[in-house]
Amino acid sequence: MYTVKCLNPISKQGLDLFTSEFEVIDDLNAADAVLVRSAKMHGLEIPKSLLAVARAGAGVNNIPLDEYAEKGITVFNTPGANANGVKELVVAGLLLASRDIIGGYNWVKENAKMEDLPKAIESQKKAYAGNELKGKSIGVIGLGAIGVLVANICNRLGMKVYGYDPYVSVRSAWSLSRMVNHSSSLDEIFTKCDYITLHVPCTDSTKGMIGKEAIFKMKDGVNILNFARGELVDDQAILAGLATQKVKHYVTDFPNNEVAGAESVITIPHLGASTEESEDNCAEMAVEQLMNYLENGNIVNSVNYPNCNLGDLEAEARITVHHKNLPNMIGQLTAILAGEDYNIVNMLNKSKGDWAYSMLDVEKKPSKEIIQKMKEIDGVVRVRVL
Repeated sequence: MYTVKCLNPISKQGLDLFTSEFEVIDDLNAADAVLVRSAKMHGLEIPKSLLAVARAGAGVNNIPLDEYAEKGITVFNTPGANANGVKELVVAGLLLASRDIIGGYNWVKENAKMEDLPKAIESQKKAYAGNELKGKSIGVIGLGAIGVLVANICNRLGMKVYGYDPYVSVRSAWSLSRMVNHSSSLDEIFTKCDYITLHVPCTDSTKGMIGKEAIFKMKDGVNILNFARGELVDDQAILAGLATQKVKHYVTDFPNNEVAGAESVITIPHLGASTEESEDNCAEMAVEQLMNYLENGNIVNSVNYPNCNLGDLEAEARITVHHKNLPNMIGQLTAILAGEDYNIVNMLNKSKGDWAYSMLDVEKKPSKEIIQKMKEIDGVVRVRVL
């Protein structure tokens, strides 16, 4: 029996996927795994027995990835599960930036009781005129699950689409419309595009990527959309750009005290993945990945350990090892088994940065002594037997 603690409300559609071998509990200290959405886990006291954390969503800024890697805790996310919901909101953001829908809406509400309102509307509506998206250029920075969908739908809207992602995956490349122009640099996006939309994770290299220097290179009257992470944009730089009308609109799903009340900032209260469908999809993917990991040791969509999949456990036992990415680690693990006359029927080792993960299927259950020897290898942080 495996125990799971939910730090946030998780879709019932996802939780219903748990088999009788799993129990959702309230006590974090007794949990084998955690399901989380937005709850901050930095500084949270967790039990030494915790094996995994599954984030029902894409962003993992609320989880201490390095700390958990050092403890042999695998952290999962659910890339692509909320992609369609975010894509649709980006389209809404484009329309809000190009047409003064908000201004027109507010005027009608404020004058709802005006005599002969229809006549007044006809004379007032020119104040809220805007532009069509067709024929305009848009730069999509980041061509992951969401960025690809955004690029493709913008192409169908008749926009000229430029996409930038130096690390685009084969899967994303196959999914991308051939009409999307592949930009070799961010500068091409900045100098050519009327609209720029961000779809990259927040890392040390991307934080503040839209700053003073980037905005200076952009076209006058550019519209910037941020449905990825608030930290990607330098607030002071964006406000300065809006003040000089270098930036026409800033549309963000991450309002804060700096930008929320600013003129020409269109703020949305983090609704990108706030659809019933997205929440269900994220929960289902997170639960499926947790069950696969806890029962079979397979890692799919981890952010702090490499993906590593040997399929369903069919051997007598499977040994999984979280360890540092060091030379001769496999040699040491297999030598211990060979020394005790254990036959390895299947094996897989993958690395990701400083960390690695090994899976070894054997014909008989390993003894406690064997597992202890493995744990004593320099660089090993966790050993499990399934």
